[in-house]
Amino acid sequence: MKPNVQIAGAEVALSEFFDGHPVATFAINTRHIIIHWNRACEQLLGWSRADMIGTQNHWLPFYAKQRPLLSDLIVAGEHDIASHYPGQHQRSPLIPDAWEAEDFFPNIGASGHWLHFTAAPLHDREGKVVGAIETLRDVTERRVAENALRKAHDNLEHVVEKRTAQLADANERLADDIRQLTELNDQLSMAQQQLVQAEKMASIGQLAAGVAHEINNPIGYIFSNVGTLQGYLEQLFEMLAAYQEAEAGMAAPGAAQRLAAMRERIDLDFLREDIPALMRESREGIVRVRHIVQDLKDFSRLDAGQDWSMADLHQAIDSTLNIVSNEVKYRADLVKQYGELPEIECLPLQINQVVLNLVINAAHAIGPERGEITLRTGVADPHTVWLEVEDSGSGIAPEALSRIFDPFFTTKAVGQGTGLGLSLTYGIVQKHGGRIEVDTEVGRGTRFRVLLPIRHTEPAAAGVKEHS
Repeated sequence: MKPNVQIAGAEVALSEFFDGHPVATFAINTRHIIIHWNRACEQLLGWSRADMIGTQNHWLPFYAKQRPLLSDLIVAGEHDIASHYPGQHQRSPLIPDAWEAEDFFPNIGASGHWLHFTAAPLHDREGKVVGAIETLRDVTERRVAENALRKAHDNLEHVVEKRTAQLADANERLADDIRQLTELNDQLSMAQQQLVQAEKMASIGQLAAGVAHEINNPIGYIFSNVGTLQGYLEQLFEMLAAYQEAEAGMAAPGAAQRLAAMRERIDLDFLREDIPALMRESREGIVRVRHIVQDLKDFSRLDAGQDWSMADLHQAIDSTLNIVSNEVKYRADLVKQYGELPEIECLPLQINQVVLNLVINAAHAIGPERGEITLRTGVADPHTVWLEVEDSGSGIAPEALSRIFDPFFTTKAVGQGTGLGLSLTYGIVQKHGGRIEVDTEVGRGTRFRVLLPIRHTEPAAAGVKEHS
């Protein structure tokens, strides 16, 4: 085959390669004449291959007047690339001796296009530059996205600055709100303490007559004993006076008979036995009065500053029962079923309040027939103890069960209840990190079970478990 035939075949193959390539591509020779212009170039730039091949018009799609393209500068020796593409050109990181540039061309398309150029020299077998090839990529979408992103970034910075200023203002308002809430919380805490004390005073008011009656019982028999004792002592003094009178004349006739008759009349032997018994009984009465007064004093004491301490739960129950004795004893029999309990860490006076509220509620739930109130204690698990107050009363209606712990809710007649007892009980149990279980049935009675941790921890949300 002749050499010119081989060259022609190679040019045809190269032309077919260019035409099938999806990237817009053209090539020029050393005289800057276009030797290839593929279909992708026609579609992108709008100039046909017939119009461009064999000409030096490859600048026409891009500029209003003639100027060299990147491929022209490579053919010419790369000397003027920086002056024609200032700040827009760089060496290709992938193709040796190739350069890249990017620019916007308003004449291409309806609203212009951003194009990315890559131009590289063409060499013959001896390495001599025989032309240049240039590819064009439409990067308009990327540029538009970058501009949109830049604009969005600027807008975002503006929004962030505005939002930061708003947040700073909101933080100032929040700090002011926090200060106000702190003040309100302090006021609420004080009001709660006053409410607890008011409920205590209401309970004490209800129990005052009963406590007075309880005190009157021992005082009554002490008074009676003292009166009897006074009579005994008068008789003893009379007997002693007779003995004193008899000392001078023991030999006188009838003196011994008179003393014997007097001893018989005042029953001296009985007095010797009864006086110590009266004194013992009077002492017990005085001790009982002292216990009642002390229990009442402890219960009515303000306990806002009380410290957590270890306490005997049974002792707390018994002390409270001593206070409510008169409220209960005419309505129901008290039954104690105590288990073995460890001491628990608690606020003892508040536990007294819980027991008092539950026992009084149980007493009030008893109908006209005498009933029974049972107090039980036990250990639920290694970390928890429980106490129960169960009555044989009327039970709680289902529609009222969900509201029994609401403040000021009561099923009692007007003037017979404040509606704070169970609400305060719930709050105290919550403060101790415990929970309350309610088991009730209309006509059968109600059982409240209070579960308390043996050791105090930060309280979680107290639960109320209902059974009906």
